[in-house]
Amino acid sequence: MSERKPTAFPILMKNDICSLIQAADDVYQIRFSNRAANAYLIRGSARTILIDVGLSSNYPAMVECLTFAGCPPEKIDMVVLSHEHLDHIGAAWHFNERRTYVAAHRLAANKIMLRDDFSMLRKMFNEPDVPVNIDIWLEEGNLIDLGNFRLNVMYTPGHTSACITLFEQDKGLLFAADTLMPGGVMGGVFGSGSIADYIQSLERIKGLNTKILLSGHGRLSDTPQDDVRIAIARSHGLLEDTAQLFDALDARSNFEPIMQSVRDLNKLDD
Repeated sequence: MSERKPTAFPILMKNDICSLIQAADDVYQIRFSNRAANAYLIRGSARTILIDVGLSSNYPAMVECLTFAGCPPEKIDMVVLSHEHLDHIGAAWHFNERRTYVAAHRLAANKIMLRDDFSMLRKMFNEPDVPVNIDIWLEEGNLIDLGNFRLNVMYTPGHTSACITLFEQDKGLLFAADTLMPGGVMGGVFGSGSIADYIQSLERIKGLNTKILLSGHGRLSDTPQDDVRIAIARSHGLLEDTAQLFDALDARSNFEPIMQSVRDLNKLDD
């Protein structure tokens, strides 16, 4: 791993809840001081978007940062949600009220609109139980054209089944949400996620010519190749640990009660 210190990206504004940090020209990170995920403002020549929006309770503080950057909520054309977890999507309903378009991968959109609270981790956060409407269902290969930014949608499952990463190839900007974080930190594998999918997604990211990593939590990183190599190694280690744990269990004795429950339920249709 590189021995040099990470670049200090300029902090443009700070309040009690969040900081506005310049990642690149017309690209800003809104980093929250609590458990909310980072939000990213991209001010394009044709349209302006937010990637993730943090928690609903942080919305007034986020508005301060957006206004300081010259892009109050009424100037946001679209909100893109990286996946369904509430720390990333909690404030999205505020944009529904403004008729800003809200977009997410189709699997995340389905969970969010059906209000799958287990998948959204609602009980982990003391947030308003307000529905979020998804206007645009995204898929692998979609292109979000902002004029001077062209964001490629990559389907990168692992953390959950519905994660997407946005890559701006010309500028080398990777908006990786919880799939990759600075220092190779893993975002964890939740309910619908998979370690094997996680590894495959990281391998895809490894092949990109990324210059700046803009992740779901933590600082900005200008050493993304180091970050992804560490994350891949850690993911393989987690996969090996999981295999050892599975081997230590009597898999058949744990599996049989589940199958019996299925059989019992199926009898109700007889």
